[in-house]
Amino acid sequence: MKHLPRVLVVEDEPAIAELIAVNLRHGGFEVVLAQDSVTAQRELDAVLPDVILLDWMLPGQSGISLARQWRKHSRTKVIPILMLTARGDEPDKVAGLDAGADDYVTKPFSTQELLARIRAVLRRRTPESASDTVTVGQLVLDAATHRISYRQQNLKLGPTEFKLLHYLMKHAERVHSRSALLDKVWGDHVFIEERTVDVHVKRLREALGEAGAMVETVRGAGYRLTAQVVLSTGATHKTGTAQSQA
Repeated sequence: MKHLPRVLVVEDEPAIAELIAVNLRHGGFEVVLAQDSVTAQRELDAVLPDVILLDWMLPGQSGISLARQWRKHSRTKVIPILMLTARGDEPDKVAGLDAGADDYVTKPFSTQELLARIRAVLRRRTPESASDTVTVGQLVLDAATHRISYRQQNLKLGPTEFKLLHYLMKHAERVHSRSALLDKVWGDHVFIEERTVDVHVKRLREALGEAGAMVETVRGAGYRLTAQVVLSTGATHKTGTAQSQA
């Protein structure tokens, strides 16, 4: 039997939850419904979904709090999360992304747009290439095993940050505009704002730790990954050259 992508819908309004469920099932998804944080956690403990559709306003623990909690847990940190909410202002969107959401859907929403966004985050779980190793300085990414290491220490990245890093490493030393990154990494930029790139770059740098300095902001242009790291002394240290093996 063909595996249907499993979506955990955490929504406390029954009418909205049922509307989402009907459209998702029609779109080829398996749907699990939860009306609050306790039920949602119980469903997660039982079976991990492929994606989580999370309402911001929930009874008890909020969606923002849940997203932060799940991002900190090793078992759930890589599950794509779409935040669903009536809060459409930019500060609220940024707060949702900062909490760990991969995307943001504002009510009222088109069911076709919702389906497109869910498919998009599922696509982003798959690296640009499934069988190559890329090395930039002492930063190594193995797409086949989905592993990243810096100075032989393993690092953990979420699915979007992994794909963003993979693309930057494959095109090291080049400057990429936000719109170009949306096109190449997200592939569905018609639905996503450029601010999203900034949030994920911030999360990428944090996950990389010391290696986060390799992701440079080029004012007025965008971002680049470089093997040239500027040390706190002001000296420039070359960490190595970029290599790619198919």
